[in-house]
Amino acid sequence: MTDQTDDTVAPGEPEVPAHEADAPGPDGAPGPGGADAPAADDDMARITAERDEYLDQLQRTRADFDNFRKRVERERPLLAEAGVRDLVAELLPVLDNLERALEALVAAGDQGAAGIVAGVDMVRQQLGGLLAGRGVEEIPAQGEAFDPTVHEAVQSLPSPDHPEGTVVAVVERGYRMSDSVIRPARVVVSQGGGTS
Repeated sequence: MTDQTDDTVAPGEPEVPAHEADAPGPDGAPGPGGADAPAADDDMARITAERDEYLDQLQRTRADFDNFRKRVERERPLLAEAGVRDLVAELLPVLDNLERALEALVAAGDQGAAGIVAGVDMVRQQLGGLLAGRGVEEIPAQGEAFDPTVHEAVQSLPSPDHPEGTVVAVVERGYRMSDSVIRPARVVVSQGGGTS
């Protein structure tokens, strides 16, 4: 007896010829026996994952750039002000020397010095106007209560005419710009009531 394979089809199941088994279905998808179906699904999943990764990178890069741009815009005025502050700190000794020269000339009382006094005073006023135009203002000191945030005490003296902690003399003027102290005022502070 010879073995014969059973080529019969189960009832209710249409017979699919071998040459049509791998043919695409009506919607273009591989047929029921299509060997390319898993490979196509893998390619589609890989492409979708790459697309999502690139989109995520793009969104992060855009957010980083926006943050950088905003930070630069915030810091630009602060950097400009810091540059002006440094310049002003270098100009202040010039102003100090002009004021000392004026005081010395006035104290000498020489009639011939009147023109020199006027010239030096004009330069001092010009420099003071330049600094004021840049937002620099003098820190009030004479007669004020000593404030360590804007004053630097170089000496303290007994003074019956001034309450304790009052500035009685200014050795060197202090200046500030906005809320930043460029240089504190160097002052003499009263100890109060005098010696006992």
